[in-house]
Amino acid sequence: MSVPTIVVHRDAEVLANAVAARIITRLVDAQAAKGSASIVLTGGTIGTATLAAIAATPARDAVDWRRLDIWWGDERFLPDGDKERNETGARQALLDHVDVDPERVHVMRGPDSGMTAEESADAYAAELRKAARPEDHGPVPAFDVMLLGMGPDTHVASLFPGMPALYDTRPVVAVHGSPKPPPTRISLTLPAIQASREVWVVAAGEEKAGAVRMALSDSGPVQVPAAGARGRGRTLFLLDRAAAAKIPPGLGRLASP
Repeated sequence: MSVPTIVVHRDAEVLANAVAARIITRLVDAQAAKGSASIVLTGGTIGTATLAAIAATPARDAVDWRRLDIWWGDERFLPDGDKERNETGARQALLDHVDVDPERVHVMRGPDSGMTAEESADAYAAELRKAARPEDHGPVPAFDVMLLGMGPDTHVASLFPGMPALYDTRPVVAVHGSPKPPPTRISLTLPAIQASREVWVVAAGEEKAGAVRMALSDSGPVQVPAAGARGRGRTLFLLDRAAAAKIPPGLGRLASP
């Protein structure tokens, strides 16, 4: 796994705009190299703000949205269209504003599909397996970029400290008893996250500062899930100043004055 690179921006708004620009560049480069690209989206305040920033910039047109596979790192097990679903937020912020191929938007199904949470997780794992190519060397695609938010408790996706999903080697699992509502969720596991070419952890706000410090320490991922959020080729911690406040001096690179 790659060693994290830390980039610190002035505030949350600058961070969202900067991450949006990075995403556009990354997807354009991937499409130029191999014809298509893949991204894993996240929810949360800064994740949704980043997607809205992509939608707001004319540079978004540099991406061929029809040749982009869109996945999610986790989802709340709620009905289609529920305002609390990560998918709903992503559609409102970005996907409804660009010409995506519906067949390449891979959603995690909710209870209105008739599936249980376990069946939804298994179905998503099967979809990932179908999309994986021999050169990916595993049951999930080597995503070009995976976006992850991080909670003050160091959770990423719906992988919460000390919970059974952190021991699971399957690519997708149902999560029950989440400490954040709703209690039932679907989540990629650490092996699926670590299959990504690049993992970007995006965090803003002083309430995340302690979690950032722990995620960049020698902590184990069972107690600090974000410590296991690492990409094959590259890992970025993209932070605002408040979230970076407790990391050792000199470790982060200031990107914005």
